[in-house]
Amino acid sequence: MGELNYVSLSKAMSKALRHRPERLGISLAPDGSVELRVLIDALNRRGGWPRQITEEDVMQVVEHGTKQRFAVEGGRIRARYGHSIPLRVEYQKAEPPAVLYHGTAEKNVDSIMADGLLPMGRQVVHLSADVETAQQVGTRHGGQTIILRVDAAAAARDGVAFYAGNDSTWLADRVPPQYLSQIERMTRS
Repeated sequence: MGELNYVSLSKAMSKALRHRPERLGISLAPDGSVELRVLIDALNRRGGWPRQITEEDVMQVVEHGTKQRFAVEGGRIRARYGHSIPLRVEYQKAEPPAVLYHGTAEKNVDSIMADGLLPMGRQVVHLSADVETAQQVGTRHGGQTIILRVDAAAAARDGVAFYAGNDSTWLADRVPPQYLSQIERMTRS
């Protein structure tokens, strides 16, 4: 029996809880959650693992994943953010830090500064609590990375809803352009 690859398990959990629950034959509640046992059974039915997935395996991913993608409460598991499923996931509103950041490719800046930050293929806009995380996110697009400063305090005061994703990720339905300013340009190495 081989070792379980926790990165592969995390990716399978992400696909099921953020993007394609129907592929595993599961249905998500309005908050994006499913019973932990239902997810584990579905992962095991999918197969391809060196052994049966256990609750301990799933909790290993939840507790030790570097991006804190998942939350378990009351015997249910959900992805904290990153959903692209048609079901609108209900997030709990939260008071954001005064300033948040968004990393993007230089080619996107003109449209963002004109239209604001929009969710595009996701349900919500992803924002970072610090410049370093925003830079990591922005470098995924290749080329020049632009870091945008979000005046979250003013946006929240004016009615923009923010939601806590995890310690370094914040979410918003959209962020109008008047709350954005460019702070940094970084070259991908």
